[in-house]
Amino acid sequence: MSKALRLPEKWFRRGLWLVALVFASFLVGLGGLVVGDLPQVEEPQRIEDFMPPGRADQVRLEQETAERLHAQASSALEQAELRYRAAQKAYAGAREAFDNWVATRSATQRADQDTELLTRTRALDQLKQAERRAGVAVEAQQQQQLDAQQAVERALQTRHQLEEGASEQWRAAQRAQELRVFLYRLALTLPLLLVAGWLFARKRHSSWWPFVWGFIFFALFAFFVELVPYLPSYGGYVRYIVGIVLTMVLGRAAIQAYNRYLERQKLKEAMPDAERRIELSYDTALSRLGKGVCPGCERVVDLKDPGIDFCPHCGIGLFDHCGACNTRKSTFSRFCHACGTPAGDARPAVASVAAPDPLN
Repeated sequence: MSKALRLPEKWFRRGLWLVALVFASFLVGLGGLVVGDLPQVEEPQRIEDFMPPGRADQVRLEQETAERLHAQASSALEQAELRYRAAQKAYAGAREAFDNWVATRSATQRADQDTELLTRTRALDQLKQAERRAGVAVEAQQQQQLDAQQAVERALQTRHQLEEGASEQWRAAQRAQELRVFLYRLALTLPLLLVAGWLFARKRHSSWWPFVWGFIFFALFAFFVELVPYLPSYGGYVRYIVGIVLTMVLGRAAIQAYNRYLERQKLKEAMPDAERRIELSYDTALSRLGKGVCPGCERVVDLKDPGIDFCPHCGIGLFDHCGACNTRKSTFSRFCHACGTPAGDARPAVASVAAPDPLN
């Protein structure tokens, strides 16, 4: 069709196709927002909603309390261990000093140092007692941490049991919610597809065709791209079944359209040459000639062969001679390309061969 258009008309049509694509892109963006926000019409389902009333909150509170106590016990244990290590170091240092002093006293054998020996021994005993108290404190904190850890594990186990009891109902509710949201999306996109089909059948050749095609592109994208990811799977069966159904519907429509096309072509090829030319528009004829096919039957013909004046498949006249300058020209041309004479002045001798009347 582009070869039959005037140059400004080609650019206008390209600009209008650009308008159609831009219009479709904005519609696709708006449709994507609407389809993406549709799940918000449903309240999110939580597994806690299917547990015994109040039990989930109680278990959650017990778990949070146990975790808080465990964190406190862990922090207190760290402090107790620091104090215990400090007491151990203090006792070890004092013990080493005491041993050194005792060794010195044994060497001198001085009786006046017996009182100092008792004093040093009592101080060392006090440090040892402090070490023992720090060790006991560590053990107590370890016990508290263990109790808190066991409380956390009991709360987690109780919560796990509650979740197991409610999981089946929760999954069933989620599937039902997903199906409802999908039906919302289908109820939104399917009418768009039907309207697009009606526009394609009735309005695609109207003066507002850029907006028609833009809406068609948007409807196809919304149905076949934005809707498909939300299609419930159910193990993959639904997707394959929907794919089979769509393929059969589209395939059946394509087969019927192909058969109708063949029937129309057979009827057209059986019509007289003059009637077939009346049904062929000027732009359609030029478009088909530009593709190297016969305008009547759309079969391939070697149009560059100067010996072919008629289609060898359907017999329609393809070339004749100008009645004024005898130049060989297309029978679908309105004027002779050599002298500009109107095509109605074709030479009678050529017309008498196959009795085709030139296009008026």
